[in-house]
Amino acid sequence: MEPNIDSVLGGPRARRMCLELAMELDPEIRSAVFELANALDPGRGTSWVMLANGSNDTVVPPSPASPTRLAAAIATLNLTDLDEARMQAALERAVANARYWQEPDGEDMLAALPTVRAAFESLAEHVMRALALQSNGGLRRREQWAIDWRSPDDPAPLDKDPRQALAKWACNARAEEERAARVRPSDPHANWSGEWWSIPQGLVHTIGQVPAGLNLVEDYFGWDEATAIPVRGVGRTFEIRTADDWVSLCRIYPLEVTASRRHDWFRCTGRDGPWVIPDWERVALEWDAVHLTTQGYLGLAGRALDVDTDTASVIAGWDPDSTFWLTDVAREWEGPRQSWHRAPGGADWIRVP
Repeated sequence: MEPNIDSVLGGPRARRMCLELAMELDPEIRSAVFELANALDPGRGTSWVMLANGSNDTVVPPSPASPTRLAAAIATLNLTDLDEARMQAALERAVANARYWQEPDGEDMLAALPTVRAAFESLAEHVMRALALQSNGGLRRREQWAIDWRSPDDPAPLDKDPRQALAKWACNARAEEERAARVRPSDPHANWSGEWWSIPQGLVHTIGQVPAGLNLVEDYFGWDEATAIPVRGVGRTFEIRTADDWVSLCRIYPLEVTASRRHDWFRCTGRDGPWVIPDWERVALEWDAVHLTTQGYLGLAGRALDVDTDTASVIAGWDPDSTFWLTDVAREWEGPRQSWHRAPGGADWIRVP
């Protein structure tokens, strides 16, 4: 099943990208978003759970700006100036503001309001059309890049032995879940935090494009040096494009993570209940790689995805158009490594000769 507008706008990152685009296209929208988002920020005491459920009881403080007026301005935007550079910048900001260990910020909460979300349809259609024109339909490209966030003067080979890395990851994940079940309270409101990601640690991780992908990193640590290593791999790639794709992995290869993720994912999604993620060690018995498309990222990351009537999962810690290699099929390719640099606090990456 292909993603549609409604499913894509179900994703917090897609809504945030649309909001960022609207602010880029209209300064008055930017001013209104600043005012409204500040009023809705969790630090001001607004309930995220109420907003996430679309409750009509939520009261926004009186202001010249209102969600209704904002939605009307967004719905009537002139999109003729919506070019690739603006979409890339908006995507970068949407990724940079993902946070799975605390409540969504005011902008994300504003974008989740039903009236505002409905106004994003034209923007979302434009974004989806642009993504559909990507090479290979947005699926994993043959040529990939592994990023080493160090100077090229400190070269290192690709990490190998994924079987051992996955065995270690699975062992640590189960041990952390057992420990969390013993020591952490079951109250999701309790002030606890820990592991919040759902990625397999310790594997070769690649992106599809440089330098574009260098700014599409969740929980970014502010690196200013990067070495891009050309990678190719064969074998079977599991593509994550829709909720059904991720959910099928969780149903076939479930790994219980309720105790270790409960508090962070409750704050992120407003949902309280059992949680699972894919057991990547078992997934590797059938698949060589798993790839999250950019469209899949926008529509899925940060959502509570229902696995069954009682259990859900979250895609957290992934980057758009990223691949994790589960078996020993990824190889450094013949092309030269590329060195990239940017000024501290800068946005543009420059290739170093």
